Amino acid sequence: MGSAREALLDAAYEAIVAGDWSSARMADLAARAGVSRQTLYNEFGNRDQLAAALALREAERFRELTGRAAREAPGDVGAATAASVTAALTAARDNPLIKATLTDDTSGLLPYLTTRSAAIMDVFREDSIAIFTERWPELADRPEVRAEVGWICETAFRLVISHLIIATEPVETTSAHIAEVVRRLMRNLTTNE
Repeated sequence: MGSAREALLDAAYEAIVAGDWSSARMADLAARAGVSRQTLYNEFGNRDQLAAALALREAERFRELTGRAAREAPGDVGAATAASVTAALTAARDNPLIKATLTDDTSGLLPYLTTRSAAIMDVFREDSIAIFTERWPELADRPEVRAEVGWICETAFRLVISHLIIATEPVETTSAHIAEVVRRLMRNLTTNE
């Protein structure tokens, strides 16, 4: 079923990017994926669950990209954050699904970046906590510090999404600003132990 699932997600991706999502019936998506309509319903249940799964798959792809950038960045938490944010915003700018999500309100995916973004936020929060505590093990010593690191990572995620939706400055400037926010919050966290 794994390949059917991926084929269905690919079909949904193609429909959204082509601007056909609002008019595509579930049977159309199943046919595009080369599976039966029943397979589609068995795998996802309904259109919203398909959209949620697609949003989560794309988030996982971004998580791999941003996580790699943060892990490879030399320097402090700010430098790691800047590398991660730059990777995310640069990739998003050229990503057909993100473009369609932001420009076509019939795609149904915008809420997964805004009002229904909890699952995606969890992906990035947990990965960011893992990266920060791997690179700076002193942050993992106490559970309350780990919780604060999670809150700081969530704040950064929300800032990235905000800048993704309404870009007001170049990527490098946005990355530097978000990195400085994270740097200051982390500095405050580690100096108030």
